[in-house]
Amino acid sequence: MRNSKGGIYRRFIKRPMDFVLSLIAIFVLSPVLLVVAVLVRTKLGSPVLFKQQRPGLNEKIFKMYKFRTMTDESDSSGELLPDSVRLTRFGRFLRSTSLDELPELFNILVGDMSVVGPRPLAIQYLPYYTLHERIRHSVRPGLSGLAQINGRNTSSWEQRFSYDIDYVNNINFIGDIKIILKTILKAVKRSDIGERGVNSPPDFDKYRKKYEAGGTSK
Repeated sequence: MRNSKGGIYRRFIKRPMDFVLSLIAIFVLSPVLLVVAVLVRTKLGSPVLFKQQRPGLNEKIFKMYKFRTMTDESDSSGELLPDSVRLTRFGRFLRSTSLDELPELFNILVGDMSVVGPRPLAIQYLPYYTLHERIRHSVRPGLSGLAQINGRNTSSWEQRFSYDIDYVNNINFIGDIKIILKTILKAVKRSDIGERGVNSPPDFDKYRKKYEAGGTSK
């Protein structure tokens, strides 16, 4: 799964740049991180952070951090209510502004993630990737990526994976800078926003069934 493309930038510059940028961002945004943490604790309770295992570089599993956006409301039998019910107005605001993603800066700082790269998806999706699609795991997953500036949460799985693979095969400094700037612009405009974690991404059921019907991903 290792991919040698990317030249000097990918091998020697990208990771140090990630470290410096995430450190600066954590310092500059520390007041925002603190305020959001207090509001999450007040409005949604503990824990403040949502933690979930995701596949990283070469499919090594790591723990990704986000701000919590849902309550722990359950039914009479103790089962959690549907995500759409537990997602509050405040949680929707955090997601639409991408403020819930800020704790991932610490994932970038320690080397689990990159500022730019394919978004880390749920580990239960791993058996359904084709060999070609698994190329997306030959780089560190990103806080944002080519797919996120081209549709964000509104594009199909096939489109997302196509953008991810294109990114991996064409990593370069100028491209990363453009993605960072476009990501900031989209976050400010709150454009191309879908209901992350509430509705299945477009075509995922069909995508999954394709492999359950006899396709192979290994």
